This record gives sequence, structure tokens and C-alpha cells, in this order.
Amino acid sequence: MKERLAIKGGKRAVPDDIEKVRWPVIVEEDKKAVMRVLNRGVLFGPYAPEVVALQNEFASYIGTKFCIATNSGTAALHMGIAAAGIGPGDEVITSAFSFLASATCILHHNGIPVFVDIDPKTYNIDVNKIEEKITEKTKAIIPVHIHGLPCDMDRILEIARRHNLVVIEDACQSHGATYKGKKTGNFGEMATYSLNSTKNLPGGEGGLFVTNSEELRAKANMTRMFGEFVKEGEGRSYKAYTMGWMYRTQELSAALTRSQLKRLDFYNENSRRNGDYLTKELSKIKGLIPPVTPPDRTYIYHKYRVRLDPKALGIEIEPAKFRDLVMKALLAEGVDVVLWQHFSLPANPLFQKKEGYGKGCPWSCPFYNKEISYNIEDYPQTNKLIENSFVVCSEPYPIYCQSLELMNYYVEGFRKVFENIEEVL
Repeated sequence: MKERLAIKGGKRAVPDDIEKVRWPVIVEEDKKAVMRVLNRGVLFGPYAPEVVALQNEFASYIGTKFCIATNSGTAALHMGIAAAGIGPGDEVITSAFSFLASATCILHHNGIPVFVDIDPKTYNIDVNKIEEKITEKTKAIIPVHIHGLPCDMDRILEIARRHNLVVIEDACQSHGATYKGKKTGNFGEMATYSLNSTKNLPGGEGGLFVTNSEELRAKANMTRMFGEFVKEGEGRSYKAYTMGWMYRTQELSAALTRSQLKRLDFYNENSRRNGDYLTKELSKIKGLIPPVTPPDRTYIYHKYRVRLDPKALGIEIEPAKFRDLVMKALLAEGVDVVLWQHFSLPANPLFQKKEGYGKGCPWSCPFYNKEISYNIEDYPQTNKLIENSFVVCSEPYPIYCQSLELMNYYVEGFRKVFENIEEVL
């Protein structure tokens, strides 16, 4: 006998008293780290003790020579664009499926974003479609390790070398994820991370820029520091040699991030355990398509995304409508499901109107001198993914800190809904 759905007045699949862990998890060591800063009395500075220690420790963790702590992942991306020498009229290729900053960082330096559709299995940039977007104006590629799954970096680097392009990894969702045994951040000329509180490595707010090039590190640091060239241990001359911003972080965030870094591997492993369990169980339910992990990569599941296949159930319905009905039923059962991104990056009004800074800049810049269109239909795989999928576990209660018991209840919620799918419609 089928169980009655919660939306029909039945008992919820997920008990009300089951613990859901809120993120970020703050322990006594985190509090001591923050109090250490307050007791010291040094709260800011590009080379303040917590900032310098964080830079050294994260570079060691990732395996790069240099790290610069910034005030956001967006700032880190912009620093990478600036260090790469991107300027007016230059094109930079990135994924059509990401957070807005993966594209606006290009605009920040008057470059032109060029979008590539995604691979329908990994949700990362489709490497088979990159070269068709390369022109004489292309200067760089920003591959986004979306949801914590590394891109196919060998293929991307091969294309970049063939066309003499700079690679800037957007690793803002992939702290500690590996590709062929190496952590993301080790493949491109530069890489960037976010420390926003929703991330697997939370610092409240903040970002990190990494590279193995001393020259790129110096250029990025000038962008962080008002365009000034400031060495550790030396005073400021207040001379700006290039365009620069105030992208420094501060000591409280750096101290919290250092403390959280000690537990990053633990939470990543917990995330993989939970994600792998969900994939194993949800793959048994007709109409569900769990995420795929290629054998040469590790997935840290910053987001655990599930796709829906109503046709497998013999149901003809608009994908987005089916998604919304299923989400409503799952939420009623106590399963934490959310949407992340409601449309592709090129579908944003920013790119449809192309007003930019005003007067159409940077697209109207005489250094560009060509037309580019952002036709929404040119990214069919991205559009399909957004219409027929959702994320299990919300940002306040992400997968990386939850128990396996809770995941089991979520699976029961899915089973219950799909066993009664005709009542959901």
C-alpha cells in the first residue's frame, strides 16, 4: 500500500526532530582564532599576521607557490583578469552556467565575455565547443569547476597552448577537489577561490588568488592594492602604477578561515560520502538522474544537483513545471531542495541589453569594433539543465555537514514522491 503524500495530508518522510546542521559550523577553536585577533589588536593590513599565515597555509594546502588573500572570490577573479593583461577589446571565454562573477570579472577590465555551453553530464564547460568560440581577439579561458567537480583540464590546457591563451581557473566552488590526483588551482596560470560563508571553506566573506608565477602574483597584488607596488616589510609610497582597487581582506576573516581550513578535508570527505550515497540510491528511482563523477576526478559536492526525466515515467509535461511540482512535494516531505541559478549567464539583462558601464561600454569600445550577440537559444544544454534540475540541500544546510541518517530520510522522501508521482501532477 502506498504511503499518503504530505501534500495530501500524509505524514512527512523526514521526521521533524531529525537534526539538520547549519553552516558554517563554528567550534571553540574558531572562536579562539577570532579572539586572538581582537586580543592582538591588529585588525587590518596587506601583510598583517593572520593574512600572511593564511596565504602561506592555503598555498601549501593547494600546492602552489603563491597565494594572495582578498575580500571576495569576485575580487580574486578580477585580479586574475588584470594580471593576465586583459583589456579593452579582448575576449575571454567562460561557461554559460556559473555565478555571475565568472563573467563580470571580465567586464571589470573592459574585456568581452564569450560564453560556451556546458557538457550535459558534468555541467562544466563543454571542451568540444571551446575552439569554435576562439577568435583573433580571444586572450583567456576561465573554466569553472562548477558545484565542486573539476573540468577536463587536460583538454582545456591543450586548447589554450595551441592558441596561446591564458587559463584562469574559477575554483570558487572546488576547494580541495582533485583532477588526476592534483587539487584544482594547479593547472592554469592562475586560480581563484571564494570564502563566502556558503562555501566548503567558509571565512564569512573573502577570497583567495593562487599562482606559481611571481610576475602574475605581483601584478595581481597591485590590483588588490590601489595599483601600488607594496612589498612586505616596506612602507607604502602611495604611487599608483596601474588601475587598482581595495581588494584586501582583514584579520578576523583570515583567522576564521585558517581555523576552518584545518577541517576542510573532513567536511569534503563527509560531502563525498553523502553525495555518493545519494547517487547510489537515487539512481534506483526511475525519473531521476543523479550527478556523474568521472573516474579521474573527485567531486566535493558544493552543490548536489539532481536532474528529472519525466519521459522515463511516460509523462509529457513542460520540464520546469514538472520540476516545480516535484520540488513542492519534496519540500512538503521535509526534503531540503532548492533552485540555484534561474537562467543561463548570457540570459542576464546585463548581457541582453549590453549597456554595461553606460553607452554600451565595453561592447561599444572602438578597440573591440565588432558585434557579439548573446542569443539565449545558443546554450541549449545550460537551458535544459536549469529547467529540469534542482539542488538537494540548501546553502544554510549544505550536504557537506549533514549526517548519513538525514540523507537516508531524504532518499525515502524521493521514493515516496516518485511512487505517487501521479498525485503530484
